[in-house]
Amino acid sequence: MKIIEKMAKKSADHYNNEGVTIAFLGDSVTQGCFECYKKENNQIETVFDKMHSYEQYVFEILNVLYPVCTVNIINAGISGDNTNRAKDRVDSAVIRHQPDLTVVCYGLNDCGESDDSVVRYVNNLQEVFTKLKNAGSEIIFMTPNMMCIKVSPFLSDPDYVRLANAFSKRQEEGWMDKHIEGARSLCKEMDIPVCDCYALWKKLSASGVDTTELLANKLNHPTRDMNWMFAYELVKTMFGA
Repeated sequence: MKIIEKMAKKSADHYNNEGVTIAFLGDSVTQGCFECYKKENNQIETVFDKMHSYEQYVFEILNVLYPVCTVNIINAGISGDNTNRAKDRVDSAVIRHQPDLTVVCYGLNDCGESDDSVVRYVNNLQEVFTKLKNAGSEIIFMTPNMMCIKVSPFLSDPDYVRLANAFSKRQEEGWMDKHIEGARSLCKEMDIPVCDCYALWKKLSASGVDTTELLANKLNHPTRDMNWMFAYELVKTMFGA
């Protein structure tokens, strides 16, 4: 990718080249949300820990590889966000910063239980990608993690159990698969590199790994350790695309 070339030039000639800016557009996982808890009004809230988000880990990896190069990180993740809102806010949240690369990760909050939901998701992604391409940003689409596939024994609150049942139903009935496959097909059409972390989660599950217990909230937020997987795969994609 061009961003790798730019970091290499900056490292070779620190004074005559600029650093790079990487934007991350996504939902709660991108923002850095982990465990869930209930506030006094019984509203569900999440633990925000951006220092252990995957984009922070990407920053740390790139700092090891290119210590001379300035890497500016734009975290444009918002808890509860989806592609319908992303296509409207991508200009103000991302494009105005003129990023060299934008990593887009959506799917968890877009996943419904109908083919119409898949179509809306893909169409929204297309609009986001088109805006980013027209603005001159390189793009990587990163597929999200799997949702829970069961109700974890660590969940006891009725509201969390209800969410776990709903999420596992969408996951086990293949609706999440259909959404991600639609996104992959769109990326192939638009020549956009895919960092396919969803495929890795599926492989872990098929290999006997309890992927539900790899979720910090036992619903849909990966643990801090699993965010390293996203980061490593993103950097690999940057070098391989």
